[in-house]
Amino acid sequence: MHHEFTAEDRAALVDTVQRFATQAVAPHVPAWEAAGELPRSLHRQAAALGLLGLGYPEQLGGTPAPWRARNALSQSLARFGGSGGVMASLFTHNIGLPPVLKHGTPELQAEIIPPVLRGEQIAALGITEPGGGSDVAALRTTARLEGSDYVIDGEKVFITSGMRCDWITLAVRTDPQSKGASGISMVVVPCNAPGVSRSRLDKMGWLCSDTAHLRFDGVRVPARYRVGDEGAGFRMIMGNFNGERLAMSAMALGFAEACHDEALAWARQRSTFGAPLIERQVIRHKLMDMQMRIRSTQAWVDALGDRVDAGDEGADWVANVCLLKNHATQTMQFCADAAVQILGGMGYMRGTVSERVYREVKVMTIGGGAEEIMKELAARQWGL
Repeated sequence: MHHEFTAEDRAALVDTVQRFATQAVAPHVPAWEAAGELPRSLHRQAAALGLLGLGYPEQLGGTPAPWRARNALSQSLARFGGSGGVMASLFTHNIGLPPVLKHGTPELQAEIIPPVLRGEQIAALGITEPGGGSDVAALRTTARLEGSDYVIDGEKVFITSGMRCDWITLAVRTDPQSKGASGISMVVVPCNAPGVSRSRLDKMGWLCSDTAHLRFDGVRVPARYRVGDEGAGFRMIMGNFNGERLAMSAMALGFAEACHDEALAWARQRSTFGAPLIERQVIRHKLMDMQMRIRSTQAWVDALGDRVDAGDEGADWVANVCLLKNHATQTMQFCADAAVQILGGMGYMRGTVSERVYREVKVMTIGGGAEEIMKELAARQWGL
């Protein structure tokens, strides 16, 4: 499918990403965390390197790329940038734009996607509501057709990039008679539309990723902003989650590696009782327990990337992605915990990667599909 993207291309990409992460990201994370958001300039920098457009068609300003390459980008930027907040904010468009890319009209795609891939605008996704997240079919935000406009009323919560986004791909109920999945549609809302209001939310981790509570009060949006058919939204949302979960797995793997990198460096240079920590069996064993989980996760991420690149997105692949997301985030959890322990008191200090990643573990086991939901979904795919 993507024969033009070779292993050499992938190596060059990882090299570019590592340089970008080391120079343009890692040194600034503490300042961005304090500010509670990323500068817009980072989006333009990432766009100039082709990172934002990876996996998008050329005619929209992107670079077609297989999942193996996209996963390599996620993993490397997570490993060397060391910030989930940066990943979530900088790449919010990778959950906001795919429905538009897969189901939107060519006109809609041409209006929204290119400026986002240039880093000039920010695209977000709005699904979760104050009344619930995992139970998508129960969402209550409404969009009723009035002439050639949809009029939208409702609220969304925990929206990544919600304070800064220019566009939000919104899950709405277009059929008030249907209380379930069949009445749901997707509409792209320009966030400068009258009636859109937003307020900041403060989180345990991902401090540099702005997260918002959004309200929509009689927001009028031209009907041409609907994505795909009326009533087809639920299936779009569910399909969109698979890509998000695969990307999150690659990120979780990168964060596990970041923790291992920091713990290994610390164990080599820190001495206790006259010898470097690395000479203590208990420390070496902790590092090996981390490696075991990192390597199994790597193999699984690569295998599922290869399968989707070969066109396999069947039920078995979906089940695997669900369980991989759990395995990868548990790997991240284990490695963050072990790294903080190896660093000791230093691991509890702001400014270490391990301390930051430790606080970011829970959002990864909840966001994009909670661990418990992932097990149920996998079981259902396998007909249990």
